[in-house]
Amino acid sequence: MTGQVFRLSASFELPLEDLEAYLEDPDLPPEIESLERTRRNNILLIKAVAAGDGVGKYTPTAQLKASIEEKRVYEEEPPRGRRWNSLDEDEEIPSELVTMASFSGDREAVLQNTALQYEMFTVLRDIALLDTEGTLTAITAVDGTLEPLKIVDGEPTAATVEVVEEPVEPGGDGEDGGVDWRENPYISE
Repeated sequence: MTGQVFRLSASFELPLEDLEAYLEDPDLPPEIESLERTRRNNILLIKAVAAGDGVGKYTPTAQLKASIEEKRVYEEEPPRGRRWNSLDEDEEIPSELVTMASFSGDREAVLQNTALQYEMFTVLRDIALLDTEGTLTAITAVDGTLEPLKIVDGEPTAATVEVVEEPVEPGGDGEDGGVDWRENPYISE
């Protein structure tokens, strides 16, 4: 199976603890032998290690990039219209500080490098299914067929690829609406 990732937009987060549990024993495509994790301050990089000799030793393989941040999670919504410091001690809302992994951005911000890119996309898709809140949308091609993907709050939803023709209105100096470089007064000869 050969695949490509054409468009990708991620905006989801999940507890780092859930992500690490998944990464202990992930269901990897046959082209990926294992995953290497590197943490630099508040950035987590998950890099594909190629199986076999299909990818050169010095070729950078695809990696996922997530931001790590702490987030206070409340068991119930705080009351509206009241300031936090005006709550009585017996009215305190139970909460906990949770370390979250956030995958956010377009293709290069989340899924970097091209070797094994589609295979790492499938890992990202599996992670998005663990998601607690947010979305992952993508257009991929598998064996030449376009496939849309949309995951919202950890649940796959219906998605389609639509090709539309936008009318091009002539408006530039050239006949096709572009710039007429031959008659451009700003270019010196």
